[in-house]
Amino acid sequence: MKLRSLFVTLALAFLLVLLAACGNAEGNDNGEESGNAEGGNSEENADSGGGTTEVLVDGSSTVFPIMEAVAEESQTENPDARVNIGTSGSGGGFEKFAAGETHISNASRPIKEEEKQAVEDAGIEYTEFEVALDGLSIVVNQENDWVDQLTIEELNKMWSVDGNVETWADVREGWPEEEIEFYSPGADSGTFDYFSEVVLGEEGQIRQDASLSEDDNVLVQGVTGSPNAIGYFGYAYYAENTDKLKAVPIVNDNGEAVTPSQETVQSGEYNPFSRPLFIYVKHEALQDESVYNFAKYTLENVGRAAEDVGYVAKPDSDYEQALQTLDEIAGQ
Repeated sequence: MKLRSLFVTLALAFLLVLLAACGNAEGNDNGEESGNAEGGNSEENADSGGGTTEVLVDGSSTVFPIMEAVAEESQTENPDARVNIGTSGSGGGFEKFAAGETHISNASRPIKEEEKQAVEDAGIEYTEFEVALDGLSIVVNQENDWVDQLTIEELNKMWSVDGNVETWADVREGWPEEEIEFYSPGADSGTFDYFSEVVLGEEGQIRQDASLSEDDNVLVQGVTGSPNAIGYFGYAYYAENTDKLKAVPIVNDNGEAVTPSQETVQSGEYNPFSRPLFIYVKHEALQDESVYNFAKYTLENVGRAAEDVGYVAKPDSDYEQALQTLDEIAGQ
């Protein structure tokens, strides 16, 4: 009996110890899980910027270098700011703008009527701001030593689907009988639209064998890679590659052959390829502090940024007026 009593006593003691240990373990597990969850949520909230809106910008690859420079400066001064800039081309940018996917749309041409209609149909109110000037540049390879200038008529003949131009000799007598390689921005690009309107007219179509790309750096590489190539894009991409490319002087409406530069673009002497550059800002988005701050920072600094990357600034008074308009829209 004594042995049985001792066994029962020991068994009960062991059971009590086991139950106590399980209780402590459950308490510890619950405490640790609760603490980890709270800590994890706090870190996630900090990483997300406390609800900071990511400013979404898309559109023209020509305007991109300007807006990229502005965004980098803005984020240096405001580390919590988040700005995402795409390069879908002016047309592609307006499609995203109408779909409500962006707050700001960059464009190297004014918005078209059908694009206006799409934006209006989506119930989106917006304002257009001119941010800089550009000189669309016609470029050839550095080894090209025969093209001294081109007229709009010659460009039409070269780039038109009906121009029947295959070699440089087909453009002008005395030029080499070497096949020309053509490089152009893609059809969604505002630069493509502008060039087509000026050179080919409303009914004209670009030649089918031209290599098209929405990435201007691809066009630069194409022209630098062949002595018989020709292409066109915004002035900033030429200015970055003057050691590899030659800008072709274009005969203007006064009969003068003019090379693109900040001076000739600002004066309008480099015509018909001097043009304004734009951003389109969604009114409703300006109610968000992040979007408003970035739009304001852009208009305050875009002139300097434009010149830093090779474009031409507007007069200071134009930016001051734009800032007043922005504040009126935002209710500031």
